[in-house]
Amino acid sequence: MHSRPAALALPSRLAALFPILFLGLVALLTASFIAPKAHAADATPATTHTLIIDTDPGADDVIALLFAMASPEQLKIQALTTVAGNVPLSKTSRNARLAREWAKRPDIAIYAGAPRPLLRTPIYAADIHGSEGITGVKVHEPSQPLAEGNAVDYLIRTLRAAPEKSVTLAMLGPETNLALALTQAPDITRGLRELVLMGGAHFNGGNITPTAEFNVFADPHAAEIVLKSGVPITMLPLDLTHKVLTSPERIAKLRGLGNQAGRTVADILDAYVQHDMQYYGLPGGPVHDATVVAYLLQPSLFKGRKVNVEVDSREGLGFGQTVVDWYGGLKKPANVNWIAEGDAQGFFDLLTQRISRLP
Repeated sequence: MHSRPAALALPSRLAALFPILFLGLVALLTASFIAPKAHAADATPATTHTLIIDTDPGADDVIALLFAMASPEQLKIQALTTVAGNVPLSKTSRNARLAREWAKRPDIAIYAGAPRPLLRTPIYAADIHGSEGITGVKVHEPSQPLAEGNAVDYLIRTLRAAPEKSVTLAMLGPETNLALALTQAPDITRGLRELVLMGGAHFNGGNITPTAEFNVFADPHAAEIVLKSGVPITMLPLDLTHKVLTSPERIAKLRGLGNQAGRTVADILDAYVQHDMQYYGLPGGPVHDATVVAYLLQPSLFKGRKVNVEVDSREGLGFGQTVVDWYGGLKKPANVNWIAEGDAQGFFDLLTQRISRLP
């Protein structure tokens, strides 16, 4: 009996395996067409924060608060602390309570803090935010009161008791509350994981003077103290926020969600963005403080650079300016992650998705 040549034996074995290989390939191709494709955001582990929000509502602050309170699985909000800024403290505190009421988050305590800056004469931004601090909607006195006690005392007590580097502090207004807390209790830096601030300007120029952004200008001495704290800091300045602009289509998507929160945010934005569109000649308006919340939820939407930042607190044309050593010419240690770019459509998609969760 003659054996087959080896050259003929190998193909015959492959032929025997062909039905099995073919069925496996069909199954693989079928699964790839049927299975839902994962989005890039789905593949990235969700960022979570134990969070305190320090705020001076303000129209864009209210939107930021609703955004944050709609994201409880990522943002474990311990409390809101309020400060004088866009309007006086009594109105910023009421507006924070309104946002809590609209979001149906009675579990979140709100503490009122500093009624004025550390040293400078108080200034407000009623020309932008309206006399009540919220544009486009009617305000009322919320039923749930403020928590007892002062915001500065709350920060000191909470950060001292917190595990090391465990609490993120989002700061949406003048930095007076934290500056007072740091002055009284420098040891509280131990409990802070990161500060994420809306404030400052470099390439963009200012929005209250040619060189200064409002939150820093409203209390530059407080900003100096915070920048020298040694805590990791991320700043979202006008350089970024003036690139993340509304459009009629983006506002219409919020209004079209069909819930009250979507209509409220759309009504606020329709009125709020008009000033900046006219003043700067922009096609849309920035939603400054809400970018802080988007950064906390999805930092991959943003790009920046670690740089040295100092505040000019001298009286004169540069008062309140954030001096950013973008190219490192001063050879000083970087103290800020300065965010200069962002995905505008990604921001509005995320904002719309989270606002859709609210009543």
